[in-house]
Amino acid sequence: MNVRINENSVEIEGYVNAVERTSKKLRDRLGEFIERIKVGAFKRALERAEDVRLLLNHDWTRDLGGISDGNLELYEDAIGLHARATITDKEVVEEAKRGELRGWSFGFTDRDVENGEENGVTVRNVKDLDLYEVSLINRAKVPAYDGTLVAVRSADDSKALNVGDILESEVNTREETPKKDNHAAENNGAIDYSKYKEIIEEMKGD
Repeated sequence: MNVRINENSVEIEGYVNAVERTSKKLRDRLGEFIERIKVGAFKRALERAEDVRLLLNHDWTRDLGGISDGNLELYEDAIGLHARATITDKEVVEEAKRGELRGWSFGFTDRDVENGEENGVTVRNVKDLDLYEVSLINRAKVPAYDGTLVAVRSADDSKALNVGDILESEVNTREETPKKDNHAAENNGAIDYSKYKEIIEEMKGD
């Protein structure tokens, strides 16, 4: 996750989830399982959704905006669910300055799930879902998925998004003056990830 601190706001950008990558072990009333979001699930969810909210720690009393407010952008690409948010909430701005934001998470309900087993553990392959919120996670919570694929702007801003390093519960934070926003490093409308194949393969668990 890349965090840009401005005077009274923060711009936060990164991958909420890498598709085809397994979660940590989770637990429900039936026992332990791991979860994997399949390619296209987020895309279909976003096509249906009238709005997706942006929360802090999945707390509906800490609503930070959403797609309908114009301060949250979400899309699925070849890596996973990408988010970009501009937040003016004073508490979140201060947490960003102190380096206390540690990642993303998301809230959803299943629409189509294929259950299986890997190494004796139940696996839930989520092929379709309804996405209703994405959350910024601070030190009070632990994300269900390890690692964050970091999106970093180049120094001269000629390439708006470059794929950076995989981190575990870590956030890149730096203060800077606002720059002109060139959304996504595009090549005829498509993001070129060819230089980062090894990172992408690791994120997908291949």
